[in-house]
Amino acid sequence: MVVDNKGIISYIRVLKNNLAIFKIKPESGSVPDFKAGQFTTLGLPVNSEGGKLVRRAYSIASPPEQKKYFELYIRWAEKPMPGRLTTELFERKQGDEIFWLKPTGPFGILDKGRDGSQDTRRIVMMGGGTGIAPFISFILHLKARQDKREIICLHGVSYVDELGYRELLTELEEESIDKGRDKWNFRYRASISRPDEHFNRSWGGHKGRVETFLNPNSSGKSPLEELVGEKITPENTMFYVCGFQGTVDAGLGHLTPAGFVEERKKRPDGSHDLRYESYG
Repeated sequence: MVVDNKGIISYIRVLKNNLAIFKIKPESGSVPDFKAGQFTTLGLPVNSEGGKLVRRAYSIASPPEQKKYFELYIRWAEKPMPGRLTTELFERKQGDEIFWLKPTGPFGILDKGRDGSQDTRRIVMMGGGTGIAPFISFILHLKARQDKREIICLHGVSYVDELGYRELLTELEEESIDKGRDKWNFRYRASISRPDEHFNRSWGGHKGRVETFLNPNSSGKSPLEELVGEKITPENTMFYVCGFQGTVDAGLGHLTPAGFVEERKKRPDGSHDLRYESYG
């Protein structure tokens, strides 16, 4: 039986008219235990449907260590039809009541290698749009437990104001430089897919969809390989991809021919080099 918990919208940061960061605080108690990468399901009564409670799942951006609230990175679904839940949510105010379900979901961090030992491969996260949300949870969780693996976060959006976690991720990379990569080894790169539009005129970083970080250049190396200083292989890298199905398909299109095996088609010994989650 589905049991809805009551919560309060304790924080709203509007990035643009259809994109915002929400914090949901349980009405009583603390946030239940969950794994980085999982999602919660929000519920709101929809007035246009006679007060019917409509639910929708969203990846949690806050880490499991954060027990005061869930943080969620949500886009208002406007096309092809307005989203039933997000339309209601974007009309809500700080302090309003909302319902939520206990976090669940299979998406998460692989910690064990093929032989059962600690996986020491670098972690590469590729997020398209709000697909970066579970990776914020990944990153903050890995940092909290002082994970020593090399961690790279790649985020692709259409416009610069959609880089909702740019400041946080930039600060985390600077901390890695200041403390030393032997203590915290993190790098962040973003990409804009519509660089020629006037709104993006200030952008001087990578251009293209997030999967273009995997495209080889004239020297035969991809921007990702130039960043890490070696060829990317299943032996040295574990990939996580999240976003619209097109983002996932494009990522698989690059990685599968290179020998990366997705979790859903894992090898007989259970090993794999790629996990993904799609939505929309």
